[in-house]
Amino acid sequence: MIAALYDDRPCALGEGPLWHPERQQLFWFDITGQRMLSRDADGPLEWAFDEMVSAAGWVDRNTLLIASETALATFDLIEGESQFLAPLEADSPATRSNDGRADPWGGFWIGTMGKAAEPGAGAIYRFHDGALRRVEPGITISNAICFDRDRACAYYTDTPTRQVMRLPVDAEGWPDGPAEVAVDLRAEGLNPDGAVTDKEGNLWIAQWGASRVACYSPEGALLRAVDCAGQHASCPAFGGAGLDQLFVTTAREGLRAEEIAEAPENGCVFTAHGVAQGHPEPRVIL
Repeated sequence: MIAALYDDRPCALGEGPLWHPERQQLFWFDITGQRMLSRDADGPLEWAFDEMVSAAGWVDRNTLLIASETALATFDLIEGESQFLAPLEADSPATRSNDGRADPWGGFWIGTMGKAAEPGAGAIYRFHDGALRRVEPGITISNAICFDRDRACAYYTDTPTRQVMRLPVDAEGWPDGPAEVAVDLRAEGLNPDGAVTDKEGNLWIAQWGASRVACYSPEGALLRAVDCAGQHASCPAFGGAGLDQLFVTTAREGLRAEEIAEAPENGCVFTAHGVAQGHPEPRVIL
């Protein structure tokens, strides 16, 4: 299956798609462009920020939790105003936020990375009960943060390892044992980026440089793939009225000018209908 164009505004580094279940609306980010984008019945929407922003969870109908390069903050969609929640490596100008997602317990997981992808400069954190706690240190490019449908584990990747990890969690959503490999892409030379689980518990993993999102069973077997025109597929999300619409952000980062001229859809958002059914993104409980 080939995904169709959903939004034609190219992002330098598109990331973090979030389907807001109460608003029935998709939000996503252009990290290095320092903006959040969306669409509603009246057309395209856009918000500019004074630093890089990368991921979000929903708090209520009009409030998002947004991760920036230095903090977690709430963002009022009506007023366009942010309110600080917690610092995020604010004392480290060399790092920024990257992939993130709300967990089924009302927490929010967020990964960081070096702005130049310095080895081991990043980490993965969980924000829960008003506090931010590091759960995985020494990460180079944090990605693929998502959660098992039965609340048994969290998934994540350090993209250069080409392995998606399964991290067992306890009844409160905290790590409960060592991580193990869930999907190994080393033999194919594929680069796992953002990921999301579907209603059946399968993993949909965007593959940077491969122009696709691929679906894997919980045991790591490739089931199918959805192609898109963006070479650097960065993150998927399920949305639409029936949660059967797959959205995919892409990026122009690292592409040559002639590649972009030949395929100007690079960096845009794509969508495919009916490939699988997702589950609603959990609310972040503050």
